[in-house]
Amino acid sequence: MPRSRRAARRGTGSARASSPGSEEEAGSEVLSHCSSASESAGPAEEGAGSEAASEHGQEEEEAEDRLKEHMDTLLDKSAKARQAALQGLRLALSSRTLSEFLLERRLTLTDSLEKCLKKGKGEEQALAGSVLTLLCLQMGSGPEGEEVFRSLKPLLVSVLTDSTASPSARQSCATALGMCCYIAAGDLEDLVSCLSCLEGIFSTPSTGEGGTAPAQHGPLHCSALQSWSLLLTICPPSHLRSILDNRWLQLPPLLTSSSVALRILAGETIALLFELAQDLEEDLCHQDTEFLCTQLKVLATESNKYRAKTDRRRQRSIFRDILRFIETGEYQEETVRFGLECMYLDSWARQRTYQAFKEVLGSGIHHHLQNNELLREIFGLGPPLVLDAAALKASKVSRFEKHLYNSAAFKARTKARSRVRDKRADVL
Repeated sequence: MPRSRRAARRGTGSARASSPGSEEEAGSEVLSHCSSASESAGPAEEGAGSEAASEHGQEEEEAEDRLKEHMDTLLDKSAKARQAALQGLRLALSSRTLSEFLLERRLTLTDSLEKCLKKGKGEEQALAGSVLTLLCLQMGSGPEGEEVFRSLKPLLVSVLTDSTASPSARQSCATALGMCCYIAAGDLEDLVSCLSCLEGIFSTPSTGEGGTAPAQHGPLHCSALQSWSLLLTICPPSHLRSILDNRWLQLPPLLTSSSVALRILAGETIALLFELAQDLEEDLCHQDTEFLCTQLKVLATESNKYRAKTDRRRQRSIFRDILRFIETGEYQEETVRFGLECMYLDSWARQRTYQAFKEVLGSGIHHHLQNNELLREIFGLGPPLVLDAAALKASKVSRFEKHLYNSAAFKARTKARSRVRDKRADVL
C-alpha cells in the first residue's frame, strides 16, 4: 500500500489558517460580528437574506441543468458539440465543488469520457483527459474515486504510450494518469505501474531528424515528469529506495534540454529526490555529484542572449534555490493565501503537490483549497471553514482601506529606493 499522504509530506502541520492564535482571533471576531449582526438585523434585512438565499438556490439549479445538458451533449455525433460540452464541464468542475451532484452521475460521465478517449481525436481526447482528472478530484480518495481510476487507467496508458496519438492528448493523459493515481490508487501495484509508464515517456524521448527531440514533445515530457515526481511523494520507502539507488540518474541529462520548462522541472525533481533521501536517511551522493553541482551553478548564472530574458530570469532564480538546498539543505518557504487562511509550502514535496493541483485547477485552486475536503486533507488544513454572508462581508477590505494601504506601501518603497540612490551617488 502507498504510504498515507499525510505521512508522505514534510511539514503538514505547517499548513494552517495563518496560525493557531490568529485563527482563534479571526474566529472570535467572526462570531462576535455575527452575533451583533443578528441582534441588529431587522425585518427588512431578514427579507433581503431570504431573497438572496432563494436567488442562490435558483442559480444552483440553473448550473446543474447546464451540467446535465453538457453531459447529454457528450453523446452527440458532432465532434465540435462534444468538445464544447467538455470545455463547459472542465470549467464547471475546476471552479466549483460538485461532489454530491457527480456522485449519482459518475458512471454515466465515466462511460461518456471513455467513448471520447477511444473514438475522439486530438483536442477531444485532451479535453476528456482533463475532465477525467477533475472528476477524480471531485470524487476524492474513497471507493468512488478508485472505481473511476481503475475503469479508465488502461485507456489512459494506451493513449499515453501511443506514438501516433496527438501530443496534446498524450500530455493530458500523462497528467490524468499521475493525478488520478495520486488521488485514488488503492495498492502498490497500481502506483508502481504508473511510475514505470510515466518514466518510459520522459526518460526515452522520441527523436526526430538530427537525433533531437521534436519541439512538440517538450510539453509531453514535462507532464510525464511532473506526474512521476508527484507520485514519488506518496511512494513507500521500499520502492523509493530502489528509485534513489538507480533511476534518478536519468534526470541530470534533462538539465541540458532545449526546453526551459523541462530543465526547471528536472532540477526541481532532483531537489525533491535529495529531500526524500534525507527523510529516509539515505545518502544520495555518487561519483557525479560534483559535476551535477557544476551543472546547477551554470544554470543558476546562465546569461546566454539566445534565450528569452524572462526565461533566463526564471531559470536563474529557481536554480539558485535548488543549488542552495542541495549544498546547505535550506528551502525557501512560500506562503499561499486564500480567503481568511494561508498555507505554507516549506518543502519540495509540498511545492510539487501544490503546483500539480494548481496546473489542473487553474484559477479555481483557491476555491478548492477553501472547500474541497480532499485538498484540505492533503495539505493538512482541517475541515472547511463555515462562514455566513455577514462574516464574509466583514472579512473583505474596503476600497478606501486598500487605497490607504497602497499609499503607505508606495511611500515606503519610494523612501527605500531614494536611500539606495543616495548611496550610489555618494559612491560615484
